[in-house]
Amino acid sequence: MAPSFKSSTEVFDWLDQFVNLEAGQHPPSFRPERMQIIAAAVGRPELCAPSFHVAGSKGKGSVTGMLTSILEAAGQRTAQYISPHVADFRERITLGHAFLDEKTYIEAGNTIQDLVKTLEDRSKPEYRLFYGDGPEDCPPTYFELLTLYFFLCARMIQRLGGCDALTVETGMGGVQDPTNIVDPLVSLITVIELEHTEFLGTTITEVAGAKAGIIKPGKPVVLAEQCDEALAVFRKTAAEKKSPLLYFPEIAEIRDVAVRDGGTDFTLAFKTGEFFPSPLHLTVGIPGAVQALNAGLAVIALKHVFPALDAETIDRGLRNFTLPARFEKLRPEAKDAPHPTPPVIIDGAHTEKSVELCVNTFTELYGDGGILIFGCALGKNVEAMAEILTPRFSRIVITTPGTFKVSDPKGIYEVFAAELERRKAQGTSVPELLFIPETVKAIDYALEERRKVGLPVLGTGSFYLAAEIRERYY
Repeated sequence: MAPSFKSSTEVFDWLDQFVNLEAGQHPPSFRPERMQIIAAAVGRPELCAPSFHVAGSKGKGSVTGMLTSILEAAGQRTAQYISPHVADFRERITLGHAFLDEKTYIEAGNTIQDLVKTLEDRSKPEYRLFYGDGPEDCPPTYFELLTLYFFLCARMIQRLGGCDALTVETGMGGVQDPTNIVDPLVSLITVIELEHTEFLGTTITEVAGAKAGIIKPGKPVVLAEQCDEALAVFRKTAAEKKSPLLYFPEIAEIRDVAVRDGGTDFTLAFKTGEFFPSPLHLTVGIPGAVQALNAGLAVIALKHVFPALDAETIDRGLRNFTLPARFEKLRPEAKDAPHPTPPVIIDGAHTEKSVELCVNTFTELYGDGGILIFGCALGKNVEAMAEILTPRFSRIVITTPGTFKVSDPKGIYEVFAAELERRKAQGTSVPELLFIPETVKAIDYALEERRKVGLPVLGTGSFYLAAEIRERYY
């Protein structure tokens, strides 16, 4: 057997040697059945506790975190799986929102390393099932092994101190996602946009079809408001699988949203007595009108599964909710305490709609004319994001979103420059645009300008850029 790991860092470093889509590495093929094989080889750890499964194009991490926070407020020990991480790999696998005991990370890592070594043995019958024997077959991917690792950690939590629930965010898509081996109490699907088109398809209908793959026969699905094309796909899939469809606009509505520095107050009113007879007046611990919608999905799912869940527990859980790089306000530096400087906000928004929601929240709280530092990975709709962002800032810094994902910062700068030229031709004032491809230099420039001119900073476009800003700031 392989030598034992000595720390969680060693486990994650070992996992990082495998093909990783997050880093722009593409496996020759996807083999969804492989997750079933490796999970069965270690006793189906994904079934160690009831689960909640979340997919969608944006907001799925927030919905997963809100489920966790409410369950924890209700006294349920909940193992949570989200991605990506911002400051620490362990953010992906937690108990509630806290890191696990280091021993749990290590022992689960030893189990999965031993499994991989066993399955690498060409003399064993499992080898062909695991690796395949065709020209496009390949070793397991990073996300497959990381997902199994989470389930092994959850099972260890169950054995050591009890685990009442799993909250599981998909990595990409749904039907082929490694997380799709769970048998959830309920599936949740957030808003659908065009994303990962090289894998999920180039139309909303195709992307929705991939996401609909998490709907399980006979199990309810809670669905955010969708465009007509996506909604048709979800209704058809739910009907075919005889899965109750809980469509948010038919069940509830969000009223009286008030976004403030430090949270979002809102009213959740139900259209049916199945949930609560009176509107709920709630607060979620992250600013942004979209967070009220995310919270609504989590509340519907949990109340459907646990009818006795009360409003006070829901509100307590949502107030305690936090997640890195979801409109995260970085703490003021100690050296700035005598002379407070404008805030620095980081957000992992990387789709057209999520960027729009993020900048709307930012300007609602801090006004137009701040400093934007922006970078995104390849394959994003930069033209649409540039159109949204350029009117709202006085200075825009384009940079590389770290080194983890493949990006084209020069190409992004050129898209923003073209958008500025278009606005100039219309007689519209435009922001100053800077291209600083070195990430650290770009961050340092934005933070220094913030102090000099007294303007707030927003860093967005990528979770990895948000992580770089966070690390540099602290």
